Amino acid sequence: MLIENLIHRFELVKERNPLHANELLDYIQKSYIYGELSIVEYKELFFELDKLKAKKPNSFFVKQDLFLLKNAN
Repeated sequence: MLIENLIHRFELVKERNPLHANELLDYIQKSYIYGELSIVEYKELFFELDKLKAKKPNSFFVKQDLFLLKNAN
């Protein structure tokens, strides 16, 4: 039920269907950052998406690592 509600909310905002669970993961992370989801809601949705094998792309982690290294100097 949680995922169905999330998909519905995604469709209302984006005016299209999500292409993959990874896209829903991005959506909930942005929603949490912008204060649209509480930490409890975020965790519940995150664990449901994790069951669906949603992952951040490797390029996200590479960019984050480079950002941290660049700012450490």
